[in-house]
Formats: sequence, structure tokens, C-alpha cells
Amino acid sequence: MDLFTLITFLIVVAAFFSYVNTRLLKLPDAIGIMVLSLIFSVLILGVNAIYPARFTLLKEGLEQIDFGRVLFDVMLSFLLFAGAFHTDSSRLKVERRSVMLFAFVGVLLSTAMVGTGLYFMASLFGFTLTYPLCLLFGALISPTDPIAVLGILAKFKLPENVKINIVGESLFNDGVGVVLFASIYRIVVNGPESVSAGEIALLFLEEAGGGILFGLALGYGMFWLLRTINHYQTEVIITIAGVMGGYLLAQKLHISGPLAMVVTGLFVGGYARQGAMSHTTEEYVDKFWELIDSILNALLFVLIGLELLLIDIQYNYWMIAVVTIVLVLMSRFMAIWIPFRLARRWLDLDDKAPIMLTWGGLRGGLSIAMALSIPEALPHKDLIVTITYGVVLFSVIGQGLSMERLIRRLYPTDMDELKKTAVPGAQ
Repeated sequence: MDLFTLITFLIVVAAFFSYVNTRLLKLPDAIGIMVLSLIFSVLILGVNAIYPARFTLLKEGLEQIDFGRVLFDVMLSFLLFAGAFHTDSSRLKVERRSVMLFAFVGVLLSTAMVGTGLYFMASLFGFTLTYPLCLLFGALISPTDPIAVLGILAKFKLPENVKINIVGESLFNDGVGVVLFASIYRIVVNGPESVSAGEIALLFLEEAGGGILFGLALGYGMFWLLRTINHYQTEVIITIAGVMGGYLLAQKLHISGPLAMVVTGLFVGGYARQGAMSHTTEEYVDKFWELIDSILNALLFVLIGLELLLIDIQYNYWMIAVVTIVLVLMSRFMAIWIPFRLARRWLDLDDKAPIMLTWGGLRGGLSIAMALSIPEALPHKDLIVTITYGVVLFSVIGQGLSMERLIRRLYPTDMDELKKTAVPGAQ
């Protein structure tokens, strides 16, 4: 299957699933598309068990897709910029202390707790995993996925301070997760002596600090260019060039491209709206990036669903995946609750926020991409990929579908008020 045929197939499938979801299921886009992709994959697996040769071409086509590279090198820059561009940067500034606390300290705590828990739990299922490998899984599964979070939370009514914490944390904590993953990956492959604490700290400063500073510079550069003209077609092209060129340059400079895109999106979405865009330009730029976000999200969740066709399905793998889901949720709650209690007086959050932040912290394509990037030669890669996939499935579908019910339970007054304001003429 050539590249154009494969892309065409994915676009057609994404469009069909989007239509079915919009017309019949009426679920949030990410959940609906992923559910339909999973059903499609299960049907293919069933038919393939009876007629093995029928879907060989499809499987071979999917095997051509380097999921990690497609996500990290193609989709991620657009999705993160679009998500940050549509985030209220002024509100995020108000909640910056809690967002940074959960994005940095929370990921570190969660990585340690998930890794340690998996290390002791794996032996109960007959697996002998090294502690660094378990920590590697902790690093890839602990950061919440901004793509999944933004795609699902946008459809639910939630108090703004809690919502901005979930969204803001998800936008920033991937930088911490990637640095942790890269550092632990070196330990797993080359041994503990291959990296020191000082090197990890330096890598973090280079990746995260460099990404933030580069994002500010890129955002200001785009702001200046947009302010000097008033031609919406050119201004849309400038935002595309800034995202693509900026992300590529960040990779060449070995700094965090994802963090750079987040900071650039927040800068352009906040300052450029006010001081550099006419009303017409703002409307076109908004609609363009909203459309890009919708198309790429649809493709991403189709790919996540179809990845089931390539995963080695073994009963004992899925058994440990179920237990790992509980471990990840418990670790996530403790990683939020501990810093929340320690810094309670400085945070504008109520006591129900840790529960909402736990359940609203969704995992998605980023975790799968990092799991798939582990080399085939590494022992137990299939197990790590399977349990990662299991956690992501539960996160997007299980947590996503029950989100509104939890919000109604935790914040009934807010839900009633928001519902009234959403209905014209409601009293």
C-alpha cells in the first residue's frame, strides 16, 4: 500500500467515523471516533481469524506507519499550538502556581510510584521486570496527554479554575515526561552508569528551559510579523510557518519542541489577538486552527483504535494491564493530593479538585508513541506496549465517558448554573 493510498484510507475512515458519531452516537469526538475504530478493529480481527488473507494488505499498510514519528514529528506541533492558542492565557496565568506544581512535582511523584508499584506487581503475574524498565513505563504513562484532555474536556461543563488546571497541566507536563523518559531510557539501554543526576538536571534545563525561552522568542516574532500587516491570508500562512519552522528548529537545537509550541500558542493566542489581529484575521485564524485541530484529532484517534490490529494479544498481558490501570489511577491521585495538601494555602482550588484532576488526567497517543519507540531488542517491549494501550483505552473511553457524571456529582451547583446559561431564556 503506497503512502497516498494509506493517507486516503485513514482520511475516509476518519470522516466516516466522525459522521456516524455526530449523527448517531453523539459522543465527544475523540471518544466516539476511538470507540468506532476499536469496533472496526475487533471486527477485522474476527473476520481475519476465519479468513486470514483478507486483511493482510491493511495490516501491512498500518505496519508502514511509524506511529511515534507521525505523532512527534508531524501531528504534535500542530495539535499543541492549536490547543494552546485556544486556551485562555490570562486565566492560566492566575492558576500558574498550581499548574506548574502539578506539571513538575506531580509527574515526578507519579513516575516513581507507578514504576515501584509495577516492579513489585509484575512478579505476581510471572514477569521479571527490571526496576529501570518499570520506571520507564512510569515516565511514559504519568504525563497527561494534552491532545486527549483538550479533545474531551472541551465538551464538558466544569468550573473554570479546575478546568484550566487540568488543561494547563496537560500542556506543560509532557515536557517533564519526555525528559524523564529520555533519561531513564538511557539507563535501561546502557546501564545506570550511563547517566548521572547532574546530566539529568542539565538535560532538563536544556530541553524544558530552552523550549520555554525559544517559545517566547518565536511567539514574539510571530506577534511582530502579524502586527505589521493586515491581510488574513498571509497571517494564517505566518502561523503555519511559525509552527512548522519553529518545531523543526527546536528539534535541531535539541530543545523541547512541544513546550516551545505550547508557549508560542499561548503567546500568540493571548497577545496577538489583542494587539496584532483585526477582527477578520482573528476569525479566520481561529477557524483555521480549530479545523486543523479537529482533522488531526480524528486521524490520531483512528490510528490509536487501529493500533489494536498490531498489538500482540495475550491473556496474561491484558490481566496485568487491568491491574496497572488501578495502579496508575492511585498513583495519579497521590501525586496530585500530596503537593495539593502541602501547598494548600497558596492554591485557589477546593478539596474536590484532586479527584477531578485525577479522573480528568487522560492518557492518549503520546504515551503509546513513547511505548512504541522502545527498541524491539529490549525485553518485554510487547508487555509495556500492551499495558500502555490498556491504560490509554480505559483513560479515553472509561474516564472520558464518565466525566460528566463525576462533574455533576462533585459540582452540582456549577452544572445547574452552566446549564441555565447555555439555554436561551432559562431562569
